[in-house]
Amino acid sequence: MSYGPNVKATFRRAAVYIDRIIKGARPADMPIEQPSTFEFVINQRTAKALGIEFSPALLVRADEVIE
Repeated sequence: MSYGPNVKATFRRAAVYIDRIIKGARPADMPIEQPSTFEFVINQRTAKALGIEFSPALLVRADEVIE
Protein backbone atom coordinates (compact mmCIF):
# COMPACT_ATOMS: atom_id res chain seq x y z
CA MET A 1 0.00 0.00 0.00
CA SER A 2 1.16 3.53 -0.62
CA TYR A 3 0.04 7.04 0.16
CA GLY A 4 1.52 9.84 -1.89
CA PRO A 5 0.90 12.71 -4.28
CA ASN A 6 -1.22 12.12 -7.35
CA VAL A 7 1.30 11.72 -10.19
CA LYS A 8 -1.03 13.02 -12.90
CA ALA A 9 -1.76 16.21 -10.95
CA THR A 10 1.96 16.71 -10.34
CA PHE A 11 2.73 16.46 -14.06
CA ARG A 12 -0.04 18.94 -14.86
CA ARG A 13 1.48 21.47 -12.45
CA ALA A 14 4.94 20.82 -13.94
CA ALA A 15 3.55 21.70 -17.37
CA VAL A 16 2.44 25.10 -16.02
CA TYR A 17 5.95 25.75 -14.70
CA ILE A 18 7.54 24.74 -18.01
CA ASP A 19 5.17 27.07 -19.85
CA ARG A 20 6.20 29.97 -17.60
CA ILE A 21 9.90 29.23 -18.09
CA ILE A 22 9.53 29.04 -21.88
CA LYS A 23 7.76 32.41 -21.80
CA GLY A 24 10.76 33.94 -20.01
CA ALA A 25 10.14 33.62 -16.27
CA ARG A 26 13.18 32.95 -14.13
CA PRO A 27 12.95 29.60 -12.28
CA ALA A 28 14.59 31.17 -9.21
CA ASP A 29 11.70 33.65 -8.93
CA MET A 30 8.95 31.03 -9.12
CA PRO A 31 7.45 29.73 -5.87
CA ILE A 32 7.77 26.11 -4.80
CA GLU A 33 4.41 24.36 -4.66
CA GLN A 34 3.40 21.52 -2.37
CA PRO A 35 1.23 18.74 -3.82
CA SER A 36 -2.44 19.30 -3.06
CA THR A 37 -3.88 15.98 -4.22
CA PHE A 38 -2.89 12.71 -2.57
CA GLU A 39 -4.01 9.16 -3.26
CA PHE A 40 -4.08 5.94 -1.27
CA VAL A 41 -3.40 2.77 -3.28
CA ILE A 42 -3.56 -0.83 -2.06
CA ASN A 43 -2.06 -3.70 -4.04
CA GLN A 44 -4.03 -6.77 -2.95
CA ARG A 45 -2.14 -9.14 -5.24
CA THR A 46 1.17 -8.40 -3.50
CA ALA A 47 -0.47 -8.38 -0.07
CA LYS A 48 -1.95 -11.81 -0.73
CA ALA A 49 1.48 -13.13 -1.80
CA LEU A 50 2.91 -11.82 1.50
CA GLY A 51 0.02 -13.25 3.53
CA ILE A 52 -1.42 -9.85 4.50
CA GLU A 53 -5.15 -9.21 4.62
CA PHE A 54 -6.75 -5.76 4.74
CA SER A 55 -10.00 -4.96 6.49
CA PRO A 56 -12.97 -4.13 4.27
CA ALA A 57 -13.13 -0.65 5.85
CA LEU A 58 -9.57 0.08 4.71
CA LEU A 59 -10.28 -1.19 1.20
CA VAL A 60 -13.29 1.14 0.95
CA ARG A 61 -11.15 4.14 1.91
CA ALA A 62 -8.52 3.43 -0.78
CA ASP A 63 -8.57 5.56 -3.94
CA GLU A 64 -7.41 2.58 -5.98
CA VAL A 65 -7.29 -1.17 -5.23
CA ILE A 66 -5.08 -3.30 -7.47
CA GLU A 67 -6.34 -6.88 -7.59
